[in-house]
Amino acid sequence: MQIIEQQPIFLPGIQNNPQPGRYMDLIQAARNSGHETWNIWYLFAFRPEATQHLARFTDEVMRGPSPLSLGLRELIAAFTSYINECAFCTKAHVAVAAALLGGEDLVWNVLRDLDNSSLKEDEKVLFRFVRKITKNLPDVIEADIQTVRAAGWNDEAIYYAISVCALFNFYNRWITSTGVHPVSDEKHRSHGKVIAEKGYAPDYK
Repeated sequence: MQIIEQQPIFLPGIQNNPQPGRYMDLIQAARNSGHETWNIWYLFAFRPEATQHLARFTDEVMRGPSPLSLGLRELIAAFTSYINECAFCTKAHVAVAAALLGGEDLVWNVLRDLDNSSLKEDEKVLFRFVRKITKNLPDVIEADIQTVRAAGWNDEAIYYAISVCALFNFYNRWITSTGVHPVSDEKHRSHGKVIAEKGYAPDYK
């Protein structure tokens, strides 16, 4: 069995101290099979009494009932992560969005050139708002909400766009600052398909 060597995170005291629970089980299973370990699991495994709530919140925001489709929410996650230059989250959520929306080319075109992408104009308005939240938060005013509303989005849809964007601004900083590295492109794609099908916290349902 070939063991895949991976870069450690920046916090060995966290990586070397997973606590019993779902994420420790995932880490052990990956190690035992020689598969790549998702280093984000170490962050979740360190204080599972806290992070179980984060996992549930993530699953509800990303997978629960919403005017925004699963694919659009994943695209917002990838878009936010790309703006923040978080390599792990960008690759992870490009993979999920691609599995839901039909291909990586569509997703990368949105991330790299929103205005010339194949998104509909109302979706572009929503994504411009997400970009402003991420890059120019102090300049966000009620008129920005009115612009998004005028494009056809109701307040619940805007709430979910803000929530996904805010959640991944948190994740991008949590991931990058602790040194969670991307896994292989192949692993991101295969895991993305699993998340697209099953969600983020299937055993918390």
